[in-house]
Amino acid sequence: MATILFKGIAARSLTARLTSSCYYGMRYSTKVSNDPDTHDDFKPASKLENSGTSLSDIVEQDVKDNPVMLYMKGVPDFPQCGFSSLAVKVLKQYDVPLSARNILEDPELKNAVKAFSHWPTFPQVFIKGEFIGGSDIVLNMHQTGELKEKLKDIVPKQ
Repeated sequence: MATILFKGIAARSLTARLTSSCYYGMRYSTKVSNDPDTHDDFKPASKLENSGTSLSDIVEQDVKDNPVMLYMKGVPDFPQCGFSSLAVKVLKQYDVPLSARNILEDPELKNAVKAFSHWPTFPQVFIKGEFIGGSDIVLNMHQTGELKEKLKDIVPKQ
């Protein structure tokens, strides 16, 4: 009887962990409040509106302006998936400036990056304007020495 009870508790506990939006005890939400009592000054505003700049223009500019550009889940200091974490760890081995955008913050940005690279998964790494691939490709290039060669003329972080 105790075994059956324990299995039931363990199963519920596992199910709760899998469906929870909790990460290290902190809850994250990307929903915008539709509360009529919320003042417009406190609602998120799109800086792209009325600017004439599209997300595809921003992605193109990111890739052009940054020697190493990473589109990832989370940020380099706080990756939110194992693949993004792996890409960051490998790239940090080379002490080069690393620019990144969190694709979890904006689903439209995520789609713009996919359209730009013609690649469906994340993270996505660009080096000197060239799409390299995801964490598996970056790791493979690191292991073969190809990544070192690709990054050799990028000035180290100050």
